[in-house]
Amino acid sequence: MPPRPLRLGSPRPRLRLVGLALTLVLLVFVVRLLQVQAVEASAYAARAEQNRYVVHTLAAERGGITDRNGVALAVSEDAYDITADPTMFGVKQLKIQDGPERAAALLAPILGQDQAALLKKLRPENRNSRYTRLASRQTPQVWKQIKDLKTALTHKAETDRTTVNVLAGVFADPSSQRVYPNGDLAAGILGWVNADGRGGGGIEQQLDKQLTGKDGKLRYAQSGGREVPTAGSTETPAVPGSDVELTIDRDIQWAAQNAISEQVRKSRADRGYVIVQDTRSGQILAMANSPGFDPNDLSKADGDAMGNAALQDAYEPGSTAKVMSMAAVLERNAATPLTHVVVPNRLHRGDRLFQDDIDHATWYLTLNGVLAKSSNIGTILATGELGKSQPEANEVLYSYLRRFGIGGYTGLGFPGETPGILAQPQKWSTSQQYTIPFGQGFSINAMQAASVYSTIANGGVRVEPTLVRGTKGADGRFTPAPKPRQTRVVSAKTARSLAQMLESVVDDEQGTGIKARIPGYRVAGKTGTANRVDPATGRYRGYTSSFAGFAPADNPRITVYCAIQNATSGSYFGGQICGPIYKQVMEFALKTLQVPPTGAKPANLPVDYKP
Repeated sequence: MPPRPLRLGSPRPRLRLVGLALTLVLLVFVVRLLQVQAVEASAYAARAEQNRYVVHTLAAERGGITDRNGVALAVSEDAYDITADPTMFGVKQLKIQDGPERAAALLAPILGQDQAALLKKLRPENRNSRYTRLASRQTPQVWKQIKDLKTALTHKAETDRTTVNVLAGVFADPSSQRVYPNGDLAAGILGWVNADGRGGGGIEQQLDKQLTGKDGKLRYAQSGGREVPTAGSTETPAVPGSDVELTIDRDIQWAAQNAISEQVRKSRADRGYVIVQDTRSGQILAMANSPGFDPNDLSKADGDAMGNAALQDAYEPGSTAKVMSMAAVLERNAATPLTHVVVPNRLHRGDRLFQDDIDHATWYLTLNGVLAKSSNIGTILATGELGKSQPEANEVLYSYLRRFGIGGYTGLGFPGETPGILAQPQKWSTSQQYTIPFGQGFSINAMQAASVYSTIANGGVRVEPTLVRGTKGADGRFTPAPKPRQTRVVSAKTARSLAQMLESVVDDEQGTGIKARIPGYRVAGKTGTANRVDPATGRYRGYTSSFAGFAPADNPRITVYCAIQNATSGSYFGGQICGPIYKQVMEFALKTLQVPPTGAKPANLPVDYKP
């Protein structure tokens, strides 16, 4: 039987199956393509944009701070913020497992930071963005070291395939660092700039918004950590901050700071302050504190000294406040400078027996003599004439203390300033009714004390003190500070009488301020030695020593106020340790501002009388 012929199967079913499979595959590709190009196109485009483009902040240059003559007190110098893109340190990008570890090891000694802290910032899994700041405000030399190291690694990687540039994701944003050319000079006024580039105290904090300016942005395409020059970039320029011109004079500030620092050291005191003020304009020419700090190196600063104690310390003023009591007495016509006052050895008032600083027989003084010899008893007797009753006298005295600015802010708006403490007269204790007239039982700051004497020197008109003369914006235009508020406190006649009385404190041999005399000039001033409340315990311990005054007495231009807290070596009397400071600083200020003597003879009001 012949063999059956071999018959091949029909290829059509297989072709149909293969065609169907190919159709399904193509259909999947088409659906996915439609999904990618149509449905999810924007999401993928955004992701690609995110991976391709880098945005850097362009830090605005912080405005400078100068004295009244344009001398630089705070400036900003070129610096760099060292940044990184954490996504560029992953295994996929570097093809190695320990990229972040190698980069941290290279950067730690250059940046002076802990390697573990840097590693935490560089690991991609620890970051939610493509930007992290490794170090702020580094010098150009630091960035050059990193840049040179990056270049060396890049060149080596091009010739040696086993080498990886682990620093490819490290960048630098132009920034600036704050520098104070004069070290600790006027540090209490200037303040400092913190790690975030914001003002941390003083004028730097008070005017931070004006000084900071407005940051810009730079957006560019990158590949492998390098900018793609052909892809284009967009830049929003930074707007620099305004420059601030202060009222202080650097040289007078130096003289005041040097004088108070030396006396605090010699007296082994807790601290001290000196304020110099233009009596007519209210502008502060110097405000010095000791101890101070260097804002260039806050790591070595004493936290208790990192402020402006002349504005932040509240203390009882003592006898320098008697001038306000005398102002009230003269203004209310309760007495004249020549009124006779019999001052006994002791005076019983309320629940206390009052005495003067020195033990004495009965004094027969004029009202001028009460101020010249700084008699507590005489001051109590004089202010008792302000009303028909003690409560009425208290009300009157309180009203004048408030007019002089006691118990309120000075108007400077300075960070941390204290308004002091002055209770309502209805709340004065039995003893306060008699201690407040001679400067105990209420508290002030040093600027308030200086302002009292400037008010008298300015013919009885109080001008709010100012520290800022104006600002200069990015356009170069100078904007003067608003004019300070002026308030009449006492009449011009009363102010002249007080000036003559204050001359007796310095010129008369019985006065307590003879160490403040300045040859050729008529000087008005007042000493103060007050019991001091220890801020740590709230109890009286030690003394506040002070001296306040102005010159020339008959045509005032400058007020100087000095106070020293808790002198523990040598004398603690204000006339002995602050009088010489007043003289030293006042002499320097008069010469610096070229204020000539008036040549007029002093009034020489009598201090005492024969009964």
